Amino acid sequence: MEAATVTGHCAADFEGVRTAFERNFREHGEIGAAVAVTLDGEAVVDLWGGHATEDRSRAWERDTLVNVYSTSKGMTALCAHLLADRGELDVDAPVARYWPEFGQAGKRDIPVRWLLSHRAGMIAPRHPLSPGRAYDWDYVCDALAATPPWWEPGTAQGYHAVTFGYLVGEVVRRITGQSLGTFLRGEITGPLGARVFIGTPAEEHPHCADMVGQLDAALLTEQFPELPRPPLRGLDDHPLAALALALMSIPTGDINSAAYRAAEIPSGNGHATAHGLAAVYGALAGGGLVSAATLEELRRPQSRPGEPDLTLGALVPEGAPGISWGLGYMVNSEGRVGPSPRAFGHGGAGGSYAFADPENGLSYAYAMNRYGGGTAGSDPRNRVLVAAVYEALGRVRG
Repeated sequence: MEAATVTGHCAADFEGVRTAFERNFREHGEIGAAVAVTLDGEAVVDLWGGHATEDRSRAWERDTLVNVYSTSKGMTALCAHLLADRGELDVDAPVARYWPEFGQAGKRDIPVRWLLSHRAGMIAPRHPLSPGRAYDWDYVCDALAATPPWWEPGTAQGYHAVTFGYLVGEVVRRITGQSLGTFLRGEITGPLGARVFIGTPAEEHPHCADMVGQLDAALLTEQFPELPRPPLRGLDDHPLAALALALMSIPTGDINSAAYRAAEIPSGNGHATAHGLAAVYGALAGGGLVSAATLEELRRPQSRPGEPDLTLGALVPEGAPGISWGLGYMVNSEGRVGPSPRAFGHGGAGGSYAFADPENGLSYAYAMNRYGGGTAGSDPRNRVLVAAVYEALGRVRG
């Protein structure tokens, strides 16, 4: 495959990251991508290369934005934790304290903690929504408020693939009076100068890369045409049924359209640069966004050891570590992302990933536009980059 032009800055000790990044274009079919790393608050890697479109007509630039799918969830969770840090949100209080309508249908006592840790049993509305409804925030939130949980809340974890952003985002909106994307931009990414958006302004659309390939949830429903009814049973026999339900219940439409980019779907339509994501996680790693107590709480595992995820379990390769959830973040207690056991972050369908490693003062972000595999750091392009980062860190730390 033709080598791509890679541009940007890489500290001498981290040249192995550049080598791995360039190899991804030759060996893993990369079209356009960026990788960024900060160490002790300084950018040590800021590389980009390839093309922003499938026809290679537009080069990837430093400020190219791309849909990072569920890597967006890390930004959404951070908004909630900022409010908790300020004393405006109690994660152990019932969601209904902030959003009274949510208390319907057996959900009166569900705490915010279970929204953040994917334990609320709210993976989908009771009836799939029609196309375009994903862009109607109030409509989706009203549907979720009226929905009974799909399993007994608190008893199991199941990735809230699409609904997480509406559920957490509505709590943020009820407290602040601002949409999730507006709050994120005004309180976090804007002050940091980080190019990360949930609800991307029209003037930024020319800077957006097109995703090439995307998650085809329709294939899942073809395999499992009868979506499960509550309570969810038989997931061992039909392990993709919950995922099909979660993804197809709120169809989001063409991910390269202006409507999708402008909408706020905080579970999965954040548009970001790698250096923007790394800046946010770098601020977290350095203690510049929330208190030490909040930092500890958000990455404290909420999953039981070895606990399966009802939604993602079938997507975890045999023998690979399962998903362990903190409060809105994938936690690294099972060594999923690099060797640092207390690192935390979030990945996105297709391959993007971003995380903080406070113990090493490090942050990392990878974003790309060729849809690959994995929402939890398992994409081979990401894995070789993370390995190169920690190999370099070992040299730096001696």
